Amino acid sequence: MFKLTLSKEALQAYVFHQVSHFFPDDRLSPKDTLFKRSFNLALERSEFCFQHIALKSFHHEGTTFFSHLHSDQYTLFLWFLSNSIWREFETEEIASKFFYLNKALNGVVCMYDAGMPDIFLVVHGGGVVLGKAVYSDFFVCYQGCTVGAINGVYPVIGKGVAMAPQSAIVGDCCIGDHVTIGNQALLRNTNLNNGSLYYRHTDTGQHITQQTDKPWAQSFFNVPIPQNGGSS
Repeated sequence: MFKLTLSKEALQAYVFHQVSHFFPDDRLSPKDTLFKRSFNLALERSEFCFQHIALKSFHHEGTTFFSHLHSDQYTLFLWFLSNSIWREFETEEIASKFFYLNKALNGVVCMYDAGMPDIFLVVHGGGVVLGKAVYSDFFVCYQGCTVGAINGVYPVIGKGVAMAPQSAIVGDCCIGDHVTIGNQALLRNTNLNNGSLYYRHTDTGQHITQQTDKPWAQSFFNVPIPQNGGSS
C-alpha cells in the first residue's frame, strides 16, 4: 500500500497544473492517455523505490509514504514521470517538460533518458547533475554532486555507491559496489574497487583511497545491498 498526502486524482491534477503553469503552451491535456498512463507508472515505480529507503519520512505507520511537499520524494517522482513518458511513448517534448520542471523546482539536472536505477535517492537536491552514466541500484547522492563525461565517456557505477555533498565522478571510471565518495572529492578517469572509501583530505587536499567494511549507502536503505553481482 502506498499512502499519499493527496488522493491519486488530486495529485495527478496538481502535477498537471504545475507543468502547465511553467510551460503554458496548451500542448498537453490531463485527459491524454500519455499523461495518465505515465503518471500511474511513475507512481508504481516511486512506490517500489520508496519501499527500499530507510529514512523515516518515506514511511508512516508501517506504510510507504509519499508527500507531494517532500522535495526529495518529489524529485524522484518527477524523474520517474519524465522517464516513464520517454520509455512508453518516446515523446521528447513532453518528457522534456517534466525534466525541466524537476530542474526548476528541485535543482536536479537528470535527463529523462538517463539510466537511473529502480532504487536510488537524491538528498537535498540543488546543484545536482546526473549525466548518462551506467548506474546501479542503491545509488545515493547529496547536493552539489556531479556525474559526468570526459570526451563522451561516462562512468560505470556499481551497487550501493554514495556521493557526499559537492563530490564528482567524471570520465572513464569503473566504480565497484559499496563505494563511498567523500565531500568535495573529485574522481576523474580512475577506477575504484568494491568497498572503497575515496575522500579529499581537508588539510592537504590530497585524494585518498582506503577500504571500509561499512558502506555509507547502506544507512539509507532497509535491505542489504548486494555486492559482486548478487541479486537484490
